[in-house]
Amino acid sequence: MTSTHAFWLAGRQATGEDTLDVTSPWDGRLVGTASVPTDAQVEEAVAAAHAVRDEFAATPAHVRAAALDHVSRRLVERTEEIAQLITAENGKPIKWARGEVGRAVSVFRFAAEEARRYNGGEAQRLDTDAGGAGRLALTRRFPRGTVLGIAPFNFPLNLCAHKLAPAIAVGAPIILKPAPATPLSGLILGELLAETELPAGSWSILPVGNDRMPALVQDERLPVISFTGSDKVGFAIMDSVPRKHITLELGGNGAAVVLADYASEKDLDWAATRIATFSNYQGGQSCISVQRVIADTSVYERLVPKIVEAVAKQGTGDPTDAGTDVGPLVSEDAARRVESWVDEAVKAGAKLLAGGTRDGASYAPTVLADVPADTTLACEEVFGPVLSLTKVDGEAEAFAAVNDSKYGLQAGVFTHDVQAAFRAHSALEVGGVIVGDVPSYRADQMPYGGAKQSGVGREGVRFAMEDYTYERVMVFTGLAL
Repeated sequence: MTSTHAFWLAGRQATGEDTLDVTSPWDGRLVGTASVPTDAQVEEAVAAAHAVRDEFAATPAHVRAAALDHVSRRLVERTEEIAQLITAENGKPIKWARGEVGRAVSVFRFAAEEARRYNGGEAQRLDTDAGGAGRLALTRRFPRGTVLGIAPFNFPLNLCAHKLAPAIAVGAPIILKPAPATPLSGLILGELLAETELPAGSWSILPVGNDRMPALVQDERLPVISFTGSDKVGFAIMDSVPRKHITLELGGNGAAVVLADYASEKDLDWAATRIATFSNYQGGQSCISVQRVIADTSVYERLVPKIVEAVAKQGTGDPTDAGTDVGPLVSEDAARRVESWVDEAVKAGAKLLAGGTRDGASYAPTVLADVPADTTLACEEVFGPVLSLTKVDGEAEAFAAVNDSKYGLQAGVFTHDVQAAFRAHSALEVGGVIVGDVPSYRADQMPYGGAKQSGVGREGVRFAMEDYTYERVMVFTGLAL
């Protein structure tokens, strides 16, 4: 895993003048070296994508679908190799890395299926008014143009897949920028795409530094931007190019609500186990990890010790060990930031129930109660294995607590009451409500995205395809309808 990885320029391998070392956040060893494209090579990739956009849009659906199917199959064949690479460069425990590869397999398969049935056209009679006599409208969707996909480090394979696969499915060329901390998993996708018959220039994977992102964002030949990352960077992109079509998948501080009816021992055991697992999986480095638990006063005292016990059972340590649940954060700086936020909250009066210690890039699974509302931990996305517990009196107070946040990605509501579930769906200012489970559930084919500062637009293969395209209507005149 210590070789130099070429990047992918207009569908072919290339190397630049500089390189980027990728190191393991667990032990600091060199995982591999990525070649970094020059400015001239980036320009070549963008120019090639711009030039091929009409050809790619006209590529038969079966060709695009076959390419996507091929990548899906090849991911299955190389699952263990790729999972080990994810673990090496990201620090993600191998159990979660294998799951990420499985999800990417599905993303490309879903995209292949959608490519075959998408854009079939919808006919609409216009003679519902007298002025439309003899007229028929046919509506189809067409690519908006070349996509700039910007992926984060926390799902270095699957979130690259969520950029690439929908673009290929609709015939939109794409320039993919993987995260500088974890570029190698994204480059693997280039190996698989290069085995297909997609037009040259229709895709490039360029591991350029974040300092070179503004030039790509500003390039008028890239009219569509799909960004996953922090709200600060995402909204800065939107503000800088307000006339582009932009999808932003940003942060969150996911809340799990436990209502009064979720009160049996079995109920609370399930809720505690799910909360403990998904506040800590991948080191809490997921936008929909559980950061807040909001529990009704009638169940709170019984739930808290169950959560603390379940958190204590989370296996920590070497991410290559199949028994590890929680590995390191992506860097020691990230762990130091989490440490400072927890220390601030404790000094302000929060009660530390578990964890609260750091060892290099690793931060112990942590549980806090009564976190003051004005602390950083209460207001921001922690992106670490930290959980805060809050007691509320009733459903209305619980839902108000969820909404008392600048974020609104997903929320989980533990209840058996169908009416309460529908009230939650109406009241909660989030992009998704998961009933009977934590907010961390995501199926890759469902619409995924947030409200408020959690983003704009939706991912999930078909929904991203809609973002990458626009409707164009054609009206026939003088028909015998």
